[in-house]
Amino acid sequence: MARERKILKQILGLTLAILITNLFEVETNKFQETNMASKFSYIDEPQHHIRQRRAEPYTDYVAEIEINTSDISVINEMKIFLNYLIQNYFVIDNLTIVDLSFTTVCNLLPGTTDYQCNCENQYFWPCDKCTEYGSCNNSITNNTCSCINAYPNYGQFCQPISEMTNVTTCQQTATAKPVTTAKPATTAKPATTAKPATTAKPVTTAKPATTAKRVTTAKPVTTAKPATTAKPATTAKPATTAKPATTVKKPVTVKPAQPPPITPTVIKMSMRINQNFETSLTNNANQKYKQYEDLIKSAIEKSYMNLPNYNKGSVTVTGFRSGSIIADYTITANSTNLDVTAANTQVSDTLAAAGIPLAQDAFAESVERNLTTKDKYYPLQDVELRCSRPNSVTGTIKWSVNDKDPAGNSAKYTITNDDIGSSLIVKGTSESDNGRYSCIIQSSPIPYIQWQTVSIIARPIIIVNTTDIKLQCRDQTVPLTCCADGYSVEWSGTVAGDDVTNSGSGCITLLHNILNTKCGSNEILKCQLKNMTELQTFDYSSRTVQVQTVREYDCKDDMLGVGKIGDIVTGLCEKGQEGIITYVCKQTTDLKYNWTEVKRDCVVQAIKDLERRSEVLFVEQIPVFMTNLSNTAVQKNTVITQSADTVQTIVNILTTVASVSQNITISQPVMEDFLKTVDIIVSDASKNTWTELNNDNKTENKSTELLKAIETMSDRLSNDDYMINETSIQLHRKTITNSFTETSSLPNSTTQIVIPNVLKPTLITIIIFTKLDNVLPTRNTYNNDNKTSGNHINGDVVVVRVNEAISNISFTFDTTNTSLKNPQCVFWNFDLNHWDSTGCKVKRSGNETVTCECDHTTSFSILMSPFAIDNLALAYITYIGVAISMASLILCLIIEAIIWKSATRNDTSYMRHVSIVNIAVSLLIANICFIIGAAIADQEQPTSVGRCSPVVFFMHLFYLAVFFWMFISALLLLYRTVIVFSHLSKTNMMVIAFMVGYCAPLLIAVITVASTAGPKNYISKENACWLNWKESMALLAFVIPALIILAFNLVVLIVVVCKMIRRGVASTTQSDEKHTLVVIARCVAILTPIFGLTWGFGIGTMVSRNFGLHVVFAILNSLQGFFILVFGVLLDSKIREILAGKLSLRNLTSSDRTRSTTAGQPSSGPGLFPKIRRNVYNISEPNASAGVTSSNSTSDAYN
Repeated sequence: MARERKILKQILGLTLAILITNLFEVETNKFQETNMASKFSYIDEPQHHIRQRRAEPYTDYVAEIEINTSDISVINEMKIFLNYLIQNYFVIDNLTIVDLSFTTVCNLLPGTTDYQCNCENQYFWPCDKCTEYGSCNNSITNNTCSCINAYPNYGQFCQPISEMTNVTTCQQTATAKPVTTAKPATTAKPATTAKPATTAKPVTTAKPATTAKRVTTAKPVTTAKPATTAKPATTAKPATTAKPATTVKKPVTVKPAQPPPITPTVIKMSMRINQNFETSLTNNANQKYKQYEDLIKSAIEKSYMNLPNYNKGSVTVTGFRSGSIIADYTITANSTNLDVTAANTQVSDTLAAAGIPLAQDAFAESVERNLTTKDKYYPLQDVELRCSRPNSVTGTIKWSVNDKDPAGNSAKYTITNDDIGSSLIVKGTSESDNGRYSCIIQSSPIPYIQWQTVSIIARPIIIVNTTDIKLQCRDQTVPLTCCADGYSVEWSGTVAGDDVTNSGSGCITLLHNILNTKCGSNEILKCQLKNMTELQTFDYSSRTVQVQTVREYDCKDDMLGVGKIGDIVTGLCEKGQEGIITYVCKQTTDLKYNWTEVKRDCVVQAIKDLERRSEVLFVEQIPVFMTNLSNTAVQKNTVITQSADTVQTIVNILTTVASVSQNITISQPVMEDFLKTVDIIVSDASKNTWTELNNDNKTENKSTELLKAIETMSDRLSNDDYMINETSIQLHRKTITNSFTETSSLPNSTTQIVIPNVLKPTLITIIIFTKLDNVLPTRNTYNNDNKTSGNHINGDVVVVRVNEAISNISFTFDTTNTSLKNPQCVFWNFDLNHWDSTGCKVKRSGNETVTCECDHTTSFSILMSPFAIDNLALAYITYIGVAISMASLILCLIIEAIIWKSATRNDTSYMRHVSIVNIAVSLLIANICFIIGAAIADQEQPTSVGRCSPVVFFMHLFYLAVFFWMFISALLLLYRTVIVFSHLSKTNMMVIAFMVGYCAPLLIAVITVASTAGPKNYISKENACWLNWKESMALLAFVIPALIILAFNLVVLIVVVCKMIRRGVASTTQSDEKHTLVVIARCVAILTPIFGLTWGFGIGTMVSRNFGLHVVFAILNSLQGFFILVFGVLLDSKIREILAGKLSLRNLTSSDRTRSTTAGQPSSGPGLFPKIRRNVYNISEPNASAGVTSSNSTSDAYN
C-alpha cells in the first residue's frame, strides 16, 4: 500500500503539471486598474461567485482530477500532498496554483451496488439534487443537503455554500443558461461554441469536463480532466485554478466571500423521568401536562441559555409517552455539535428540586422513524426493523424492545450489525409483541435513539354461518355466509352457477348450487381473506365449510340444513352481535323433530370490536379507549346485562386494561369510566347473568377476575384526593393523618368504615359496592361449592387499599336480609379463591347491622413458604415459640461457657461444642431479626424497602449459617463414624468449619442482594419482611441451600442408624435400651434438632396452603432453640456431671454411675451408641486421654 501511494503521488504530480501547462487558453482579459467588478454565475445551479478585478493581466484555468481507490487513506494522502503543493507555490512555466479544495467523496455501500455521495466541509448539494436523488438522512436544511443516495449523472458534484446564497426554495428549478465551451485544440484559441453546463460528478472515471470558468477558489475534485472556457461563464464546476505567473512571483490572495446566514437546526431530544407514567399526560390540556411542560421548559432554558450556538427560547415540549415517563422535546441551534453534558446535569438537578427526578443517563437525542420494512404486520409474521447510522453519529448499536434488551432471546430475536446500521428481526410475532422498538447508538455525549411504536394488527376473525352442513339430496341452492369485520373475503372451491352477494357489514353470501345427481357427495368450500396472499400460510386466514348431501334425515331447516337425532350444527348470531349459536337435532313435545338451540355464544358487536382493540392497547391509548368502552356500555346497557358472553367479554377487557396499567398511574377520568362500566355489569339487571357465569365451570372465576381488576386499578390511582359516585359504587381516595371515618352516601346503604389511628400520613382508597353481592360467589374455606355452600353475601362489599400498614380497621354493615343468622366477617382471598375470615372477627351484631374488626399478623411459616397464611393462632404459635427458643439459646450459651474447658478435652468433643455454640449464636441472631421483621411487616404494608432490607439480609445470612453449622455437625459425625483411619488436626478442622459455616452463607446472601436489589425485588412486597418470591424468587436463595443440607444430614443419619443396626447393641447397655429400636429412636430424637431435620416440613409449606402443615412447621422450628438446649445439652450426662461439679449441684447428675469407662472415666453423652464401635478410638484418637480404653461408648464420636 505504501508503494501504491508513492507511485500515486508521482503520477498525480506529473499529471497535474501536464494538465496545467497544456490547458487550453480560452480568453485573456486584460483589465486596467479600475473599481469595476465582474460577476460570474453557473447556469446549472442558482449560485453566484463574485471577485474583484486585478490590475495586471491574467488568465484563469480550471482543472478537474478524479481518483478511484478502494482505500480511503489514499484520499487523505492526496489531500496532504496537494496542500503541500499550494503552500510551496507549485509553479510550472509561470503557472501558479492559486487555490485547491475538495468537494465530493462517493462511497460504495457494503454489499450493494449503491453509492452515497458526501460533501466536504462548506460544500453542499443544492435542493433539486437532494430531491432528485434523495437525502441520506431525509433532511433538507436551508434548501441544501450534505449527502445524497446515488452516484449523480453528468459529472455533478457539491457546490460551495458561497455560491448558493441566492437559492430560495426547493420548488424553484434553476434554468440553465447556455455557455460557450472550448474544444480541445493545438493552439490557445477561444472556443466559438458552447453548450449548457452541468455540475460535476464525483469521481469514478476520467473524461473531459464540459465547462470551465475563471474562479478564485477551486473545489475538491475526483477526476483529472482539462477544461477551459472561452469567456467568463455563468456556471462553474469544482476545479483547481491556475494562472500564469508572468509578473507576479507569488499567488494572489483573494478574500473569500462571506457565507450566508445559517438556518437553525431543529434537534429532537428526550429525557426519561423516574416516575410512573400517568394517563393524564396524554392530554395537553390537562393541568398535570401543563405543569410538567412548564417545569421542563424552564429547566432546559435556564441550563442551555449560555451554550454556544443554542437559540434561546427555542425549547418546545412535544409530548409525553410511557417507559417510566419519557418527555419528548425539541431545541434549535446553529450547530448539531452541542456539548450539553454539563447543561444536562444542571437540568437534572433543577427538575429534581422541583419534584421531577430524572433517571440515570436520562437524556438522548431521540427521533421517531419508520424502522419497519413494511407498513403492516399480522400475527405470526416476522417483523424486520432496519436502523441506519447517520454520518455524524458514531458508537455501538443496540436494540431495545419495550425497554428490555432482546439480545438474550435468540429464539425470538435476530440482530445483525453492519458498517452502516443494524437490523432486528422479530420471529413469529403476536399481539404481545406490540410496543416501542428503539435503536440506540451509544454516541457521545448522549445516545442517539431512533424509535418506532410497532403495532401488530389483531388477527382477522373469519366467521362462517356453519362449518359442517348436511343437505337433502335435491336440486337446491344453499346460502353460505362468511364475515370478517374490516376485511374483504372471497369464496374458493365454488362450482359453475354459484353466485356471491354482498350481505353488508363485511359479510358475503355464497349461493351454492346443490345437484340431485351428486347425492352423497362431500364438498369442501373455503372462505379466505381477499388479496392477502402473504397470510395464506396461516390458519386464521381462511375457514372451511363442508357440505354433504344425504337422503335420510330427521331435522330440517333452510339455513341449518338437515340432520339425524343428536346431530349438532352452528349458526350465526343475530345482526348487531358476533358469534355463533349451537343447535342440536331433538324430538320436541309434539313428537316433531327440530333444531333446538342449546348454546349461545353471542357478543354485542361493538363490545367485541373493543375487545380486539384491547389486545393491541398501548398505555397512551387507555384514556380514549376507556371513554369509548363506558359510552358503549351505557348505550347497549339492556342487551349487555342479559348476555353472559357480553358480560364475560367486558370483564376480559377490564382485566386487560388493568394489566396494561400495572406500571402507570391512573387519572381520575379513567377510573370514572372504569367504574361506570363496572356499575352496569353488576347491576340488578345482570343478576341472572352472573348466576349463569358462576355456575359454569369455564366462567366461574370471572367474578373474582373482575374484583381483582378493580383492586389493581385502585392501586394505580394518582395521589390526588377525590370522590367518584355511580349508581351502586362509591370511591373515595384521601390522605389521612389521624383517625378516619367514612360513611356510604349510596342509596339504601349506611356502611361505615372506621380507622382509629394511623402512625403517619396514609393514602387510602375506599370503594363501596352495594350490588357486588350479585356477582361474587359464596364459597368459603369449608365449602368450595357455590351451589351447596348455604352462605349468602348479606351486605355491602368494601374494598380498602392503603399504602401503609393499618393495625386495626372496623366495618359496620347493614344487613340486607335480617332473617339470616350467624354473621361472619370475611374477605376475598385471591390465593385461596374463596371467602376467608382469617384476621377478621365479628365485634358487635345487632338486628340490622354487623360490625367487623380486622388486623394483620405474621407467621413463622413464611420463612420457607411463598404463601402468607394470615392466621392469629399461627401468629401466637410463632411468637411464643420464638420467645421460648431465644430464652433456651441464651441458657444454652451460658451452660456452654460454664463447662467449656472441662467438656472440650479432645478434638472430637471440642468440634462438637464449637458446632453447638455457633448454631446457637446464629439461630439466636436470626430469631431476633425475625421478630424485628415481623414488627416492621405488622406496621406497614407494603413493607418498606429501606427498613426491611437490612433485616432480611441478616436474617437470610444467619439462618443460612445455622444450616451450614448443622452441616458441619453432620460432617463431623460422618467423619468419626466412617473414616476411622484418618485424622485432621484441630486447627484444620476449625478453619474448614468457619469457612463453611460463615463464608458460604455470606457469599450466598451477598449474591442474592446484588442480583435482586437493582430492580427492587429483593424483599417481599406484601405480607412479610422476608425474601421476595413472586417477582424474583429470591426465596430460593435460602430454600435451595437449606434443602440440600437437610438431604445430606438425612443421609448421614441413615448411615449412622444402619451401622447401629448392623453392629447390634452391646450387652452392657441398660435393660431399657437393649432393643435396637429404642437406641435408634433415641439417636433420631437427639440428632433431628441438631441436624435441623424438622425444617423438612418446609417442603410441604412451599407447595401447600394446608393450615395444619403450616402449624406443624411453625411449632417444630420456632422451638428449635429449645430442642437444641434439651437434646444437645441437658440430656448429655457428661455435661450434666460437669455442670453439677461447677455449680456444686451433684443432685443434677444421674444416679446411674455405672456408665463410666472401665478406666473410671464417665461416659460422654446420653448413651446413644454404647459399645457399637469397640477398638475404634485406640486407633482414631491418638490424642485422647490415657483413661479412655477400648470400651468407650460410640457417643464419644459426637461428644
